[in-house]
Parts: sequence; C-alpha cells; structure tokens
Amino acid sequence: MPRTAPVGPAELLAAWEAGLALGAAERSLLLHRAARPGAGADALLSVPVGEREADLFALRRSLFGERMQVRIECGACGEAMEFDLDAGALGARGPVADQPLRVAEGGWVVEFRLPTVAALAAAGAASSPAEARRLLVTGCTVRALRDGEPVAAEQLAELLPERVERLIAEKAAEADPTAEVTLNVACPECGEATLAELDISSYLWTELDTWARDLLLDVHVLATAYGWSEPEILALSPLRRRYYLELCTDA
Repeated sequence: MPRTAPVGPAELLAAWEAGLALGAAERSLLLHRAARPGAGADALLSVPVGEREADLFALRRSLFGERMQVRIECGACGEAMEFDLDAGALGARGPVADQPLRVAEGGWVVEFRLPTVAALAAAGAASSPAEARRLLVTGCTVRALRDGEPVAAEQLAELLPERVERLIAEKAAEADPTAEVTLNVACPECGEATLAELDISSYLWTELDTWARDLLLDVHVLATAYGWSEPEILALSPLRRRYYLELCTDA
C-alpha cells in the first residue's frame, strides 16, 4: 500500500537530486519508491501499471493536494486550454482480481494478466512498435488456445487475430482503468475535442522539480541571513520557514 504520511523535505530533495540524471522510467520507479518506501525494486516492478499510477496519484495528493492544474493545446486550433482536475477522482482504483483475465472469440481462448511496470518498461525500450507489441503479448499471456490446441505465447504476436487482440485490450482497460488516464477536452474557442493522456509520473516529476528548486532558493536565503545549515532549515515547518523569509524581505 502507498504511504499515507507525507514524505519529508529532506527525503524529497534526495529523491529529486537522484532523479535529475535519470530517464523517465527510472524516475517513475524513484517516485514509486517514495510512495512505497519499504518496497524493493523487484516488488515495485511487478505490480500492474494501474496500481503504480494509483500510488503516484496518492503520493501527489499527500504532497501537493487534490487540485491538479493541467494545460494542453487544442489539437484543432492550437488554443491553450487550462483547467483543474481532482487527483483523488483520477487516482481511484477498485480491487483487481488476482486471477487471470479471459477472452474467448472465434475459436481463440486467451488467458492473460494485466501488464506490469516491468512489462511496460520492456515494451517501451523495444526497437520497434512490432517488437513492443510482441513483448507485451508474450509477457502478459498465461495460456492461449486456438480451436482447443495450445499456442505458445511467443507465437501469439504473429497468429492472434486483430479482433481478439482488441478484445484483450478492452478487457484489460476495463479491469484496470487507472493504467491509462485519457482526457477528452472540448475547446472553448472552436468547440473541437482534444484527447490527451495524463502521465502522472511526468506531471508529478515536473511539480517536484519546481518545488525542489524553490526550496533550495529558500535555503540559500535563510542560510545567508541566519547562518543556519540546510538540515536546520528543512526541519522548520513550511509556515515558520515562510515567516522567516518574510522577515528577510522586510529587513
């Protein structure tokens, strides 16, 4: 389960510093570890993608509140659109069955599990879309039958009909809607709808980066004014820190 208590500023600064040199997948793992501080990398990589996303939404709420400000451009006219979202509603995730999901269509029976973080990362690092698809199909399939005969998971990417694959994708999305949050926003200028995926990992990292740089500036000002060390300044509550900063400004 995600941690319920807010992460301290020293922990967050350490996570931010470590993440500066990392790619998107590694940053997601870093943020997930902040949400589940007792979990190891293997455990975090083995959870379904939607479970990780729900953890990151919960971490975001504990750090920065429920309200999320989102800005996207209209795909039709290019108008900038800004609006607020509820992080609690977006990150809500119902119970997911431990048993494999099942699709039966046109002589095919496929049992599969939801994509894990590790499976998605492997697909994202693939050399081509076809290879990414093959890795996902292979990694998520538990059992496949065609007209009652077993089909190896490694062969499914070539043999699986498009309609069966579409049903699998639909059933996975229904079972784990948090895995991919897609916004459908109507433009106030032209009225056209724009679809945009909300990547909570990227969104949260951007917020953390802004917060960390602002906090380091506060540390610099207070250390210069009072001679305090960074740990001493970080130990102050946000309210007391802001009050001391106001005193520095008024001086």
